[in-house]
Amino acid sequence: MKLGFECDTLIHEDLQKEVTTLKGGEILHSEQHFYSITELLAAGLTYYKIKRLLAEGRLIKLNNKIYENTSYEGEESDFAFAGVYAPKGVICMMSAARHYGLTTFLPEGVDIAIERDMKISTLPDWPQVNVWYFSERRYSIGTTSSSDGICDFRVYDIEKTVVDILYYRNKVGIEETKEILKNYLSRENRDLIKLHRYADALGCKKILGTYMEVLV
Repeated sequence: MKLGFECDTLIHEDLQKEVTTLKGGEILHSEQHFYSITELLAAGLTYYKIKRLLAEGRLIKLNNKIYENTSYEGEESDFAFAGVYAPKGVICMMSAARHYGLTTFLPEGVDIAIERDMKISTLPDWPQVNVWYFSERRYSIGTTSSSDGICDFRVYDIEKTVVDILYYRNKVGIEETKEILKNYLSRENRDLIKLHRYADALGCKKILGTYMEVLV
């Protein structure tokens, strides 16, 4: 009888622990917005428990690898959402220009670059994510890390951003391109040697020279 009582107690304690875990008290933290399936499993959740959390609305499945924590209480970042759907993506084009304060234009969604051979299976309804498919050379050159105060993300450095804008000026808009280059040239920390090196490597040396003659 004593053995049975001890077993019942242990089972009850295990059930209580599972309920607590399922409620997210030990696993889901209000300061973490996204969880990978790897993190959830490493924290002790089974696939069954993850399904329970989904059914209870504590988690939202964004794709096969990432879940959104609905208990998150921090600020939201469009760049963080874009990174969930394109983990190898690099913030680029007008989103990068806005990040560096080169334009007053507010992009419609997040511009993010991936290599042409890469694939994105799903995209969110919000925020809008504009995918730019770059060649291997254009994708790999000029990447750096930055932060918007909420999350860290990969972004092209400011000179590479200006050169990409120049290259795709007909898609971006001529007036927007002029504004971005003009604002860059007005910066005290501009690096014209680096700017010309990128332009030469990425096929817009002549167009950069033409714009420089007009604006300088």
